[in-house]
Amino acid sequence: MKRIQSPYTAAITGGGFLFEETNLLLPLLQSDNRDVLLKDEAVNNRILQINAETSRKRNIVEIARRYDTMPVSFWEDYKMMEEHNQKIALFFVILKTYKICFDFQIRVTMRKWNGIAKSLTRDDLMMEFSEIAAKDEFVNTWSENTMRKVASTYLSILRKVGMLDNNSELHSVQANNMDYYIKIGEPWFLEACLLQPYQIDSIKQMMI
Repeated sequence: MKRIQSPYTAAITGGGFLFEETNLLLPLLQSDNRDVLLKDEAVNNRILQINAETSRKRNIVEIARRYDTMPVSFWEDYKMMEEHNQKIALFFVILKTYKICFDFQIRVTMRKWNGIAKSLTRDDLMMEFSEIAAKDEFVNTWSENTMRKVASTYLSILRKVGMLDNNSELHSVQANNMDYYIKIGEPWFLEACLLQPYQIDSIKQMMI
């Protein structure tokens, strides 16, 4: 019951960013025959070309979870975006799908960005885990190894979108369609991409 009551899941460790895999599976997810096609892919590996069946099945489950988080219209828009914009869009989807990633982004990454150091390490995230575990019974049952895996996966995702470099320094990221997130009623995402207030104001002004 605890798991059902908790908004958190460690499922993000089941794949990571999965950008290429998401794009490969998108036609299957958008098909009327979705369930049959996904089951076939899980068994026969026609598209993903991931040798280990357990990894393949886990990736399919996570990509489907992310797909279902967003309205169908979002994925139609996503298909029309250029690759860099798609990567930023997938980062947005991940923050919407996994509360642990959203909390890390809002409570830790943004705070560090607005501080003096502008760096982010796994230790910073583990401190946040202590805060979350103190308030959430389900997260409190996670082993330290699970927490470390979740934190490492999140950091890996930040690196994939260019928000974190190999020296643990943070950088803002921007697509050339940032106004899209304002249009769909998600203006918080611009701040989550570590844009400065003047940059956000400039994007809003261009929409007028």
